[in-house]
Amino acid sequence: MSRMDNTATTPAKKHTVPSRLPDDRRIDSKSLLGEEGRVIIEHGGQHYLLRQTHAGKLILTK
Repeated sequence: MSRMDNTATTPAKKHTVPSRLPDDRRIDSKSLLGEEGRVIIEHGGQHYLLRQTHAGKLILTK
């Protein structure tokens, strides 16, 4: 196997649906992200950017 051939070591991506608990809060993404489609989240003294892509997916970056 060459260095560029990592198919044997890369697991396939699986799309899983998070299990919901009865007390889970639900927040509509439009109300969370606003018209701008992005929000800064402060967590543990760090700032994170949650944004919506043009394809409608959500990305969280530090």
